[in-house]
Amino acid sequence: MLPNNLEFDLETGQRGNRDNHIESLICELTGSEAATVVNNNAAAVVLALSTLAKGREVPVSRGELVEIGGSFRVPEVMESSGCTLVEVGATNRTHLKDYRSAVSAQTALLMKVHTSNYRLEGFTQSVDEKTLAELAHEHKLPCMVDLGSGCLIDFADLGLPGEPKASDYIANGIDLITFSGDKLLGGPQCGIIAGKKSLLDRICKNPLKRALRVDSMILAALSEVLKLYRHPETLTQTLPTLRQLTRPASDIEEQAVRLCSELANHLPQAYRSATAPCYSQIGSGALPVETIPSFAIAIESAEDRDSDLRRLATELRKLPRPVIGRIHDGRLLLDLRCLDCESLFLEQLPLLENALAC
Repeated sequence: MLPNNLEFDLETGQRGNRDNHIESLICELTGSEAATVVNNNAAAVVLALSTLAKGREVPVSRGELVEIGGSFRVPEVMESSGCTLVEVGATNRTHLKDYRSAVSAQTALLMKVHTSNYRLEGFTQSVDEKTLAELAHEHKLPCMVDLGSGCLIDFADLGLPGEPKASDYIANGIDLITFSGDKLLGGPQCGIIAGKKSLLDRICKNPLKRALRVDSMILAALSEVLKLYRHPETLTQTLPTLRQLTRPASDIEEQAVRLCSELANHLPQAYRSATAPCYSQIGSGALPVETIPSFAIAIESAEDRDSDLRRLATELRKLPRPVIGRIHDGRLLLDLRCLDCESLFLEQLPLLENALAC
């Protein structure tokens, strides 16, 4: 690794703050006063609550008490931070009066959680962040929002389903936001905390901050990704995540046609392959049910055997560069939206052929 100036101030020659490398960029892109970075968004939530709400109460809507990846649940994350969860409202409907009645002398802050991996539809009601912030400030409390996956630009401008931007929450009076540096943002895995300087100063003094901090490689990668966001007009060319999300279905279809026959030449007669339209699910901590049109190579078992498809899916995953498909309606679908390098895919086909011949 090359020498770097992590925690070293080049101007003064004294010890510096590792957040200096990214804080100004985060503030510029979100409109916040201060920011820091830890190793993932769950850590960001734990650190913030441990600092601001330990031993006190935090009201949260029942409809927002989600389970995130790896079976971790928001109530458990909150419990580990030392605060007491106060559930308000019902699973499908929460009103401002529910939060208001939950506020007491023991309340540390009001919190809203982005339901990033599911969506409630039908007879529903929730309190928007601006209204919740106004209630919090009425009681001289901070308001915090766990965004899950961070979004820094207007997705609608890219032809994608809309997702609230981090800067929208800050503009609407939210005092503290937490979100992921990977997922929709497209950077390395980390958790970002941004908001009022007075709150960030307290958070950064928490001993947990050192235990949850990220290293120089994460900071360097995050810094370079954030710099790309200064030029939103070129993001779909410069940032792989957004390039893949905005890739036209017509381009993917052309690629599917090129590769389908090549793949068929390396499959036993027990399989049939063809191109087929499909939908890519965005997911990954945001836009839980939104899909975008795509194209796939669809592989069927000539004998209509599910075991054949499962064996093929397994052998594809065993390749030096694993290929991940999904079985749906009796077909193994290889969605090509994220296939950047055709040559690497083609080079592995003889290995697949040999594995299936055994």
